[in-house]
Amino acid sequence: MSSRLGQRVLQTAWIRTFWDCRLQAGARSSWDCRLQAGFRSGLSRSLSGSARGTMNVFNREMKRRQRNWSASLLDHHVYDYLKDEVGSQVADRVFDITRTFPLALDIGAGKSHIAKHLNKDVVQRLVLTESSQETLKLNRPSEIQTQRVLADEEFLPFKENTFDLVLSSLSLHWINDLPGALKQIQQVLKPDGVFIGAMLGGDTLYELRCSLQLAEMEREGGFSPHVSPFTAITDVGNLMGQAGFNMLTVDTHTVQVHYPGIMEVLMDLQGMGESNCAWNRKSLLHRDSILAAAAVYKEMFGSDDGAVPARFQIFFMIGWKPHESQAKPSKRGSATVSFEDLSRINQQSGSDRP
Repeated sequence: MSSRLGQRVLQTAWIRTFWDCRLQAGARSSWDCRLQAGFRSGLSRSLSGSARGTMNVFNREMKRRQRNWSASLLDHHVYDYLKDEVGSQVADRVFDITRTFPLALDIGAGKSHIAKHLNKDVVQRLVLTESSQETLKLNRPSEIQTQRVLADEEFLPFKENTFDLVLSSLSLHWINDLPGALKQIQQVLKPDGVFIGAMLGGDTLYELRCSLQLAEMEREGGFSPHVSPFTAITDVGNLMGQAGFNMLTVDTHTVQVHYPGIMEVLMDLQGMGESNCAWNRKSLLHRDSILAAAAVYKEMFGSDDGAVPARFQIFFMIGWKPHESQAKPSKRGSATVSFEDLSRINQQSGSDRP
């Protein structure tokens, strides 16, 4: 990592949410993370009703240009720390499934951020798709037999029932038609195939949003969106269910990175190809607003050593394409024992104690 970028310190925290609404806390990461309180921006991407019509939030052509530009940087690898970390966590979920996948698909593969953590004992053949041609050229060597395909995440050029496994890491949050993309993923999967994906969630970069909004309100009398809207976790589960997946699991993972200042945050986002590409974005920031935002950032969120945190909330999702071999819930009303009977048993057992 080049010295001009300063020190980046990643911290992570895990909360696993099973889709049957039971919450379990875990510590899958070896890093410790202190979640800081702060207000959430009103900029959210509500998709609950998006099945009624496709949203047009993002300029997809601009996103391709941003990714091509970031891939052309001489030190492009310096900015891969977040995507490599998330890619490794997606790969961990693949290893959790005790089976071998003959053919897998990685949507928005980037620089093989997932494939670098897999091996041929788990995935025998892997198709890598990417909308950025320059990024696709940077795919890293792997022991897995791979094929590269230039394709848009919103228009998958594959036949139905083709893949045993579909993966995606930090790409779906730039999709306009997320319900349609999930439906296509479900279609290209074979029956009993599994989809494992990761995307940025609603709390991502809330410190940056807060600082920019407060600074613009002070200096310009109002604010414009500078950070793209993100999907809520409830929408993710609902949309996967609507797309035809079952046995759903949703994980919330927080990665907190510490930067020297706000300029390093903005520079790294640009280097990652993760700059805002929403149609309603403000193209330029006034110098006075940037200076004010930097001061607000350090004052509200800065640590004693002068570093500032940037939070990245990651939604991990797992969904299976239905198959007759999968376990199915019992029919409603098929239970042979009622909760009332169970309470009586507990009362009797309690009365029998000396």
